[in-house]
Amino acid sequence: MTFLTLALLAMQPAAGSAAPPAPALTTTPPKWRTEEGDVAIRDFRFGSGEVMPTVRIHYTTLGTPRRNAKGEIDNAVMVLHGTGGSGKQFLQPQFAEELYGPGQPLDIDRYYIILPDNVGHGGSSKPSDGLRMKFPRYDYVDMVELQYRMLTQGLGIRKLRLIMGTSMGCMHGFIWGETYPDFAQALMPLACQPVEIAGLNRMWRQMLIDGIKSDPAWMGGEYKSQPKLGLRTAASLSVIAGGAPLNLQKNYPTREAAASYARERIERDIASRDANDMIYQFESSRTYNPWPGLEKITAPMTWINSADDFINPRNLPYPAEALKRMPNARFRLIAESDETRGHGTHTWAVHWKADLVDLLARSGG
Repeated sequence: MTFLTLALLAMQPAAGSAAPPAPALTTTPPKWRTEEGDVAIRDFRFGSGEVMPTVRIHYTTLGTPRRNAKGEIDNAVMVLHGTGGSGKQFLQPQFAEELYGPGQPLDIDRYYIILPDNVGHGGSSKPSDGLRMKFPRYDYVDMVELQYRMLTQGLGIRKLRLIMGTSMGCMHGFIWGETYPDFAQALMPLACQPVEIAGLNRMWRQMLIDGIKSDPAWMGGEYKSQPKLGLRTAASLSVIAGGAPLNLQKNYPTREAAASYARERIERDIASRDANDMIYQFESSRTYNPWPGLEKITAPMTWINSADDFINPRNLPYPAEALKRMPNARFRLIAESDETRGHGTHTWAVHWKADLVDLLARSGG
């Protein structure tokens, strides 16, 4: 059984960013009129075998659902956030003001935009609600299944015009393409690889998790106050992994400016985190590996990575190999410049907006 609660919300401030967070995100409040709601999913069984009586999935929407002659919603677009983020990050100007306005690719007078908070994130059920380290050990497959139930049971959506996702949301896009190949008319994954998270990508994530757990103040997850030394280690790794060398060199060209920015950035990141939530968020990638099933992805896809992305290095061979197995997919590597944002380029739509226009055109207009 699922129930739905809606609350109208205008001028909602953006909260959180995909982790690793993109450098120098503006905090200007969005101007977009939004609605928010929760879908409660009953007796959900996670892949670990654990069952939760109610999983709450929070979401934000823009625009209005449109129904076709059969009464089916046919203009829904879902945008999926990255590790540690929330759907509201896509209300930031560098994303929203490039995409949602009149005549823009995701014009909200034409499309119904759905911005979920994944389980473990934002306003959805998460360890910091009270269960702490007793919260079910969710993974990406669980997250996609909960997204599916949010759409079908909560919002009555049986078909999406587009699934777009950044970082973790990018990886969710590949899982969606394999698990529900006919559900989305088009896929646009940004900033990921369709392979098991291993090598350096797994190493820095493991260091982050171990850094939190090594802080005596963590107390096995039963801390009385946030374990700040562990969170400092985690935040520092996140900033390095998400950094954009040319952009940061341009914006912070002196020793003093760079040091000041780094310290402010780390303090801001620590203040926004919960240690147990963060452990779960980074552990949830442990089972991800869509590589064996790429042939199942048949929807038109445009997959975008960035040349200055530390997390998804430009010289890995996977994109060229994957394209041979996905005949409807296109891949573009955004060239590095002092305007790109490393891993966070995924949220600066100016760099890939034209690719989205092309994808919408070749997948049905």
